[in-house]
Amino acid sequence: MLQNMSFDIKGMTCASCVNRIEKILKSNEAISSASVNLATEKATVQFHDQNIDVNKIIHLIAKAGYEATVTTVKNKSDKEAQLKKDKSRIWLSALLTLPLVVPMLFEPFGLHWMPSAWWQLLLATPVQFYIGARFYKSAWSAIKSRAGNMDLLVAIGTTSAYGLSLYLMLKHREHLSHHTPHLYFEGSAVIITLVLIGKYLESKAKQQTTTAIKALQKLQPSTAQVLSDGMEKQLSIENLSLKDIILVRPGERIPVDGVIIKGQTQVDESLITGESLPVDKKMNDKVVGGSINGDSVIQIQVSALGTESMLAKIIRLVEDAQTVKAPIQRMVDKVSAYFVPAVLVIAIITIVATGFILKDWETAILHGVAVLVIACPCALGLATPTSIMVGTGAAAKAGILIKDAEALEVAHSITTIAFDKTGTLTEGKPSVSFLKSFNLSEAKALSILASIQNGSEHPLARAVTKKTKEENITLLEATNIKALPGRGIEAEVDGKRYAIASKRLLVEMNMNDKTMTDLAQTRENLGETISYLIELEAPKVLAIITFKDTIKDSAKMTIQMLKKMGIKNIMLTGDNQGSARLVASELGIDEVRSEVLPQHKSEIIREYKERGEIIAMVGDGINDAPALAAADVGIAMATGTDVAMHSSGITLMRGSPLLIPDAISISKKTYGKIKQNLFWAFIYNIIGIPLAALGHLSPVIAGAAMALSSLSVVANSLLLKRWKASNMIKENL
Repeated sequence: MLQNMSFDIKGMTCASCVNRIEKILKSNEAISSASVNLATEKATVQFHDQNIDVNKIIHLIAKAGYEATVTTVKNKSDKEAQLKKDKSRIWLSALLTLPLVVPMLFEPFGLHWMPSAWWQLLLATPVQFYIGARFYKSAWSAIKSRAGNMDLLVAIGTTSAYGLSLYLMLKHREHLSHHTPHLYFEGSAVIITLVLIGKYLESKAKQQTTTAIKALQKLQPSTAQVLSDGMEKQLSIENLSLKDIILVRPGERIPVDGVIIKGQTQVDESLITGESLPVDKKMNDKVVGGSINGDSVIQIQVSALGTESMLAKIIRLVEDAQTVKAPIQRMVDKVSAYFVPAVLVIAIITIVATGFILKDWETAILHGVAVLVIACPCALGLATPTSIMVGTGAAAKAGILIKDAEALEVAHSITTIAFDKTGTLTEGKPSVSFLKSFNLSEAKALSILASIQNGSEHPLARAVTKKTKEENITLLEATNIKALPGRGIEAEVDGKRYAIASKRLLVEMNMNDKTMTDLAQTRENLGETISYLIELEAPKVLAIITFKDTIKDSAKMTIQMLKKMGIKNIMLTGDNQGSARLVASELGIDEVRSEVLPQHKSEIIREYKERGEIIAMVGDGINDAPALAAADVGIAMATGTDVAMHSSGITLMRGSPLLIPDAISISKKTYGKIKQNLFWAFIYNIIGIPLAALGHLSPVIAGAAMALSSLSVVANSLLLKRWKASNMIKENL
């Protein structure tokens, strides 16, 4: 059986570490895929559990030189404890390093307060080998696995500076009592301290990239007030059962997903859907755990718990999106795989060339150390995942769930968007607008229509059911129900075979009566959707029923905004031509394809892709799933079916199409940040390595620049948190 599991990994420092872990995992035949994320410090592994188990995967990662554990809630507190430990080590390192650095600041003024060589050795040694032990450990793991990483560069660089200082002490040992030669202990100590500070600040900043996830996790209360036998008792969420009755008072956070069985209220769902206005809720309406009850007491019956709750699914979707690699990151990983070996070669060439040219091997070693220290691939490894993390988090707060990094990256380049009509551009709540029966009463026709569709979630079926309830019409028993894809549905009622059909089935059965055709055309011109009730045994039309749906208030503004972005709009619908063209005309849609079967929607999507278009599909129904999956980016309305959401890369938590321009906007912002980050990550090295090789950067300055490069990439990504879903503001005006 194919399993998916997430592992927390300790010890990763740069993109080279990511490559090494992925390489060793993918080399195992039982592992079908493995994705390692430097920013989240996680590995997502898909494997066949009959051939390999979790312990073997952990062993494989350990073989690569890293410590892995299965991701749990406890691991998050462990990371916070590790940060405190790192902070203590930084303070110790700084205290030991300051006596070596401060005197250097006064040397330009003729003041020579540098401690003696023995004191410098005493201060630098614990920094190098105790506080800096993590670099040696990681470097040794890299050497054993025949790979390179940032820690290997730091270990070689600082050891070179420390070793050079030790060599100079031994060389001048007879004069140490009255003369201290210029040593470089301060260089090795400062580099280690700066790198540790940079990694600490980077870890702190990376924690901020997950603020959206943390905010969602805090939404669910830990307890609920349960009503049982007229008594109220407080239970923890873990002890609740399906069908329990929960009491929620005004202003309280709703603890679990459920259905209102008593009372009516307004609910603030802003942190789940991004909708800032409260939503009216009444009997039989669904409520989502984590939302806030308004001004009335309500009772709800639990409908979902644990991982099946809406909040848990949202958190899982966002976490999955943050751990998956974006396509651009794969290119970066390929570059970084060759980066460390290339830097080692450049450092050796620098030492040899400078030594022969200047005849000063002491200076040559320092130049080589500067090259090793500044050439950090860490910023390269962080450039993409930190942007993805912040971008998906910001989108989630606005009610846009991005399931994978590829959808986020591709969305910025969309050239065409295909819309389903019902439930996407229209409210998806049609009502019966006209009924004409032949050879039987309208009540009988309605009874047959509703009986065949009883229990169906199709919008037209719900409209018929609602109509029969309003008119108190009794339903009959329907049997042998059979779907006719793209044509309707057939069933047996009272011993007779009936079909509720579209115009397509009528044409196929050659039932083109002129009077009926004219009547249908008249209703079609009014923008109504038409269905026919047919008796199949002696084929004849028994009734024509038409439906009217309302266009969403925000649909027209959405189309206008997309046109301003230069994006072409098309509408794919199974509805009749008249209804489709009326909606398209009112909204200003560029192209209409009507009476399209579900399987043909995906064919049309592929047709546009073959033309070179980057196409997105927006839909909400089961019939949209193939097209959503076929599109470059599938965008599903959360108000629709689960099948549609599973087939899409982006899910809109509200039924508003205005979130579509917002999704494209956050994609553009995120992709822009990725490009900026990659530019800065490369530019640091393109400029820094030659300067270090030529002796224009001391090892200390190189260490500071290296730390700054990683920090600047994370800080630049965090600017995405300022992005606002501006279209939500317009929608709520």
